[in-house]
Amino acid sequence: MANQHQESKHPSWFTPKRLLVIFCVINLINYVDRGAIASNGVNGNLETCNNGKCTPATGIQGDFKLNNFKDGWLSSAFMVGLLVSSPIFASLAKSVNPFRLIGVGLSVWTLAVTGCGFSFNFWSIIICRMLVGVGEASFISLAAPFIDDNAPPPQKTAWLSIFYMCIPSGYALGYVYGGLVGTRLSWRAAFWGEAILMLPFVILGFVVKPLQMRGFKHDESKVAVSQVQGSGASEIKVATKIKKHLSRFMKDMKELLVDKVYIVNVLGYVAYTFVIGAYSYWGPKAGYSIYHMNNADMMFGGVTIVCGVLGTVAGGFVLDYMSNTISNAFKLLATTTFIGAILCFGAFCLKNTYGFLALFAVGQLLVFAIQGPVNFVCLHCVKPSLRPLSMAISTVAIHIFGDVPSSPLVGVLQDHIKNWRSTALILTSIFIPAAAIWFIGIFLHSIDRYNEESENQISTTQVEEKKTESTDSAAEPVTYSTLV
Repeated sequence: MANQHQESKHPSWFTPKRLLVIFCVINLINYVDRGAIASNGVNGNLETCNNGKCTPATGIQGDFKLNNFKDGWLSSAFMVGLLVSSPIFASLAKSVNPFRLIGVGLSVWTLAVTGCGFSFNFWSIIICRMLVGVGEASFISLAAPFIDDNAPPPQKTAWLSIFYMCIPSGYALGYVYGGLVGTRLSWRAAFWGEAILMLPFVILGFVVKPLQMRGFKHDESKVAVSQVQGSGASEIKVATKIKKHLSRFMKDMKELLVDKVYIVNVLGYVAYTFVIGAYSYWGPKAGYSIYHMNNADMMFGGVTIVCGVLGTVAGGFVLDYMSNTISNAFKLLATTTFIGAILCFGAFCLKNTYGFLALFAVGQLLVFAIQGPVNFVCLHCVKPSLRPLSMAISTVAIHIFGDVPSSPLVGVLQDHIKNWRSTALILTSIFIPAAAIWFIGIFLHSIDRYNEESENQISTTQVEEKKTESTDSAAEPVTYSTLV
């Protein structure tokens, strides 16, 4: 009780609106990095010669002489670190303050992006991109639950949509940023610039008093005291904790994997991300090849940022207007994805550049409307203490089965058929299965579990930890002050 009084007396600097703004900026920088590495200014091209005229090699692809398959892995490499690290960070959130975990992750991200600028061959940049994934994992797993906790109840999806609006915005700004910095300075300077932008948020993650996440209650100082007092049996305690964490993780995973609503939502998201991932990476090159856009980075960047911002925000506000329920979210997901797929497919069939841009823009507007609703389902179909793991496993799934394989596979497809229009049409058709899977979700029995632990903010897992501590006390003396 005294501790709760102290928290209310000294509130965190992170008010709900400040939290949203800062998390949006961090998310924006994360996706600027993804867009920049796909831009013609940073990614570049191999040397090509036609009719005696040769275009010099540029960017990463030109410097390291990468074919399209290897080039595609630059987009996917950081996912290896992200896939391994996301569940780890989500699990650690039950014993370590999530804000501090975000600070650690952003530190790794900043150092790794700096390393990308100093890379000297294909393998060095691949390793750095993997470490970027490790750094991004903590933020991806933990940011959305914080926003969901602090958003006004009637505007939860709108706040999530504003946060996820930074995905298309970041990619688009990344295309423009990479194109400008890569051509005017160098592709290496683009990475160094990103690290400088992220540094203030790294510092903020360690020095500002954090907010508590719903379903968790951490007291770092008391945990530290307990650990010091129990140093005599540290090896036993470490083994016990590892076993306990693994047991808890497996139990939580089982609960997620038997949740039909969660599985259907993530399967649809996987198919959707397969297309979006390849769009984001190969879009500028496809546009340049099909429609001879000399300023493909700027054109795709402009269309993506406008449609991404408007579509993502609109999707959140529409769901809140409909009443933000899981069933309504699935209706919105299926409808907007299906219609958006038809429009994008039709756009690539057109030969006129302006006709393509107009139809593709409307299609993207609809396709991007899913970001708020799909993450709303991930957060609300599970109990609060499972939300970080829910977001982490969703992230792992959409990347390992979605945009990780899509970029190199589309590269292989293009190397084989050598026709960007056909490649784009085949890719776009995968939106249809995504819409069909989400349509199934409308008919599933769904319950919003957000308030399931509202009466008891200390999660079930922490009750289990207290039980373990009391069991350990038989072998190890524990003072009353460490438990109060």
